Amino acid sequence: MVQVKKYLWNNLGVPLVEPLEAKPSDNCIYSIVLQLPPKAEVLEFLDYQGREPTRQALAVVHFGNQEDPNVTEYVVGPLPKPTYHQDITVQKYGGKLPYYRRFFLRSEREEMVILLSKEYPKAQNFMYRILDYNGSNLVGVPAVPPGFKSGDRKIWIGHCQKVSGFYLHPVGLDVEVDASSLNTSEWKVLNVFYNGQYFKGMDDLERQFNQGRVKVVKVKEAPLDGGYSSLKPRVPPERPGPLQYEPRGPRYCIRNNQVTFMSWSFAFGMEVNRGPRIFDIRFEGERIVYELSVQDATALYGSNSPGAMITRYMDLSFALGKGTSTLTQGIDCPYLATYLDSHYFLDSSLPVTHKNSICIFEQNSGIPIRRHYDQLLRAFYGGVVDSVLVFRSISTMGNYDYIWDFVFHQNGAVEVIVHATGYIQTSLFFGNASDFGNRVEELLLGTMHTHNIHYKADLDTGELDLLSV
Repeated sequence: MVQVKKYLWNNLGVPLVEPLEAKPSDNCIYSIVLQLPPKAEVLEFLDYQGREPTRQALAVVHFGNQEDPNVTEYVVGPLPKPTYHQDITVQKYGGKLPYYRRFFLRSEREEMVILLSKEYPKAQNFMYRILDYNGSNLVGVPAVPPGFKSGDRKIWIGHCQKVSGFYLHPVGLDVEVDASSLNTSEWKVLNVFYNGQYFKGMDDLERQFNQGRVKVVKVKEAPLDGGYSSLKPRVPPERPGPLQYEPRGPRYCIRNNQVTFMSWSFAFGMEVNRGPRIFDIRFEGERIVYELSVQDATALYGSNSPGAMITRYMDLSFALGKGTSTLTQGIDCPYLATYLDSHYFLDSSLPVTHKNSICIFEQNSGIPIRRHYDQLLRAFYGGVVDSVLVFRSISTMGNYDYIWDFVFHQNGAVEVIVHATGYIQTSLFFGNASDFGNRVEELLLGTMHTHNIHYKADLDTGELDLLSV
């Protein structure tokens, strides 16, 4: 990643700015990932002793400082010492990528925070008396996508109390920001929404509040630990629960990114945008899956407040791989699991390492693959234990945590499991809120939503039994 960055800084022929300091009107390298070679080349190499495919990177560059701002994708190679870069944008997408399609940089989100801090004083009386605003006790929660039509960069920002588990403490204030200009000084507030009423800006909200024309719902101030949203245990800890152990050490082997386990073998990786992925899955030496990978996790919301009603999360845009974090032994994974690091370069100046963000372990599935007890002719029993290998990572996407499991059974079955945990997303309960979810606290709407989990399964075998999908 470092070598690719150095190469591009020296060979793109344009001034580049580090992403953390970049304005929309600057050029910056947004991300660097591994460019997967064509499958045909890989199979020629793996199966027929063909030439090893050239190792290359894929770099996404934001070009804001030029006559025609756009997003460009380059293949850079060969690795580890690049000597060329090729623009593949038109080939991949059928045309240039308009600049408005770029993902928001962290620096852009920080500009929105600065803008809002300048807007709040325009409704000083309302903010102080109704929201108890003291300059630092609210947190903004952007809703995506930023608008209803292609080209929009108008983003609704909801507000919650700045406490632990703030997702469960909305205050009912949504502010719409127009962030379409490349000059951040031209960004502005378009609309304000509070408790079922729309306003033309913070000053309009203040004026109508002072005239007694704003319907007010006073939300109780939450304690810093969040109160009911706290993750602190509600009951005293009990004695330790059961633990797993390996009588003769692990039965799997990990070398670089290759794993072998009894009849299984596979290669693994972590893609910064899409998350965990597995390649070249073989059972008893036969490849049955070329690629099994997470592609995206989406959540579609409904509500009677503008921020939540527009929300259509596509978590790829927040980077599922970037959302991984250090796994906690004994909670996220068993104590005896093997823990591995993941690395990424996205919206950063240098590669970032997430320590121990992948775990691999064997465990008893708790149910036999097959068993039978027969006493009709003569008593006999037969049973086969199912001890599985699990490849796991966890992505935190704002309020949700997705636990990704790839499970390898001894009977040749491969299973993918995702567990959703963390916090629900909520809105202030007002008006016809019950049409859009359930009341989970006095003034709290648990907004209705639908999760969709997208995988890629490139099955690579002639004979395959699909037991379940």
